[in-house]
Amino acid sequence: MNSRLFVGNLSFNTTEEAIRDAFAEFGEITEAKLVTDRDTGRSRGFAFVEMASPDAANKAIQEMNGALLDGRPLRVNLAEARRDNRGGGGGGGFSRSRGGGGDRGSRGSERRNRW
Repeated sequence: MNSRLFVGNLSFNTTEEAIRDAFAEFGEITEAKLVTDRDTGRSRGFAFVEMASPDAANKAIQEMNGALLDGRPLRVNLAEARRDNRGGGGGGGFSRSRGGGGDRGSRGSERRNRW
């Protein structure tokens, strides 16, 4: 079983250290990662916590889902498997939607520029 947790609805003031402290009572934490905006460095309001064992992960879910941290009720559940969203291939929704819109837009502007 997966022992990687998604922790959502975090306050923008919550730190990675506070997350580690909150989850440490349920078992060993192998990784805690607060997700931040790459441009501003500000928290995006969620994190991932990897527990050392599935039992520790289950206990953390039971105890921390809905618990308050920095005044906010947390959403804690098993994290979904990681997806490769680095672009390229047909897997990314972003690249598919961009391609269609770009073609239509350039044809429309060519028609306007002819007259």
